[in-house]
Amino acid sequence: MLDKAVALYASFDEKIEADFGGGERTLSTRSGAPGKGPYTFAKGFDAKAFRIAPGKGIAGGALEAVDVLPNNGRIFFPAKGNIAFKKGGWGGAVSCWINTDPNTLLKTTFCDPVQITEKGANNGGIWFDFNNEKPRDLRMGVFPAVPEGQKGAKESDADAPMVRVPAVKMKEGEWHHVVLSWRNFDTGKADAHATLYIDGKRIGDVKDRAIAMDWNLDKTGIYVAVNYIGLLDELAVFTRELTADEVTMLHREPGMLKH
Repeated sequence: MLDKAVALYASFDEKIEADFGGGERTLSTRSGAPGKGPYTFAKGFDAKAFRIAPGKGIAGGALEAVDVLPNNGRIFFPAKGNIAFKKGGWGGAVSCWINTDPNTLLKTTFCDPVQITEKGANNGGIWFDFNNEKPRDLRMGVFPAVPEGQKGAKESDADAPMVRVPAVKMKEGEWHHVVLSWRNFDTGKADAHATLYIDGKRIGDVKDRAIAMDWNLDKTGIYVAVNYIGLLDELAVFTRELTADEVTMLHREPGMLKH
């Protein structure tokens, strides 16, 4: 059963917190720019930037992001207990619904509706974003951790571990379902596989690579609505890769994880 594989679930019907989680279910905020001293962390979030929009979700209420946080701020659920990361091999998936116009609503060059990382998007990161192209692209990235003293791949590299959807056509008022699903991360072998689905359809894959997140879970976050403006709903993190049929089911029944 799909609900047995849920590690974290947030309906955003009434509160800006998770309905279910194996770890911390409330949000915290990270602030600070990369390379400019240590980040600061604080419990809670800015209620002026994030609120519940009752009845406006794909199923019930939704998280509404109305502004960008200062000082490169971003909100996150602590990953410990809320994701199935395990050195030696693991899999998982993230599912959410978004309602935005990336070309008119977003205020910054990059926006990550979901980003799971300890250090950064390009250093042990699983994410999907809208980039700085005009019109913007939607991209899934699964960037492995970079060993100390080495340089990682750049997002502009042709063989970067990404799936790209050029000039994505999304409009305010439309709901779209995005799923990132993966297996065989942190195995030490070139057998990792990650798939991007949009609106129930398989868009593309990253495969046959050695991809290790190599996270310290105490410092890792499931970041949500990073520089995002719009509605976000039905966020779920799973303890294993999802099948194509399960993705289809989540797309057809957006509120199926509610209890």
